[in-house]
Amino acid sequence: MSSDPTSLFSEAKTDPGIAVVAEPVPAPQPSLPPPPPPTWAAPGHPVRLAKSPGLATFLSLFPGVGQIYNGQPAKAFAFFFGLIGAAWAAGEIHPLPFAPLIPFLYFFNLVDAYRSAHAVNAGGDAAALMEQEAFESPAWGVGLVCLGVLLLLNNLGWLDVHYVRRFWPVALIALGAWFIRTSLQRRAS
Repeated sequence: MSSDPTSLFSEAKTDPGIAVVAEPVPAPQPSLPPPPPPTWAAPGHPVRLAKSPGLATFLSLFPGVGQIYNGQPAKAFAFFFGLIGAAWAAGEIHPLPFAPLIPFLYFFNLVDAYRSAHAVNAGGDAAALMEQEAFESPAWGVGLVCLGVLLLLNNLGWLDVHYVRRFWPVALIALGAWFIRTSLQRRAS
């Protein structure tokens, strides 16, 4: 026999006196069925994506856009047209009661967008839902229609807004009465 290790294998293959032992072949295992697919369940509630309070505040630098981001279009129109109306009234009617409303509404718009994003993320909070329902009520639409009719009548020359400007506090009285009424109804229920 040679001292070369590879020659040992070649001699074992050619020498009929050396028995080659075959390794046992494992018995075939029964194949398992694949796992079942995950079950699908219908969602109970629509999934709400989290709102970023910082992004909502940033978007509200243009009044109303942060509220639209939060999913509150009626609030967005109220802030936008409130600022437009306050600017118009400060220039056309009288600056004293309306000019201070401009910065107040602007900064309240920013704060509201931030707080509303937190309320939307909290989800299911009854107080936040009631506040949203109050702001999303049809009263905003009625108010916009009335304001539009008033301005249209002024543009057509059928009504002079300068004669009506004495009575603008009536709108504040009506708005205050509406807030008192809704607050009392909430406490009663």
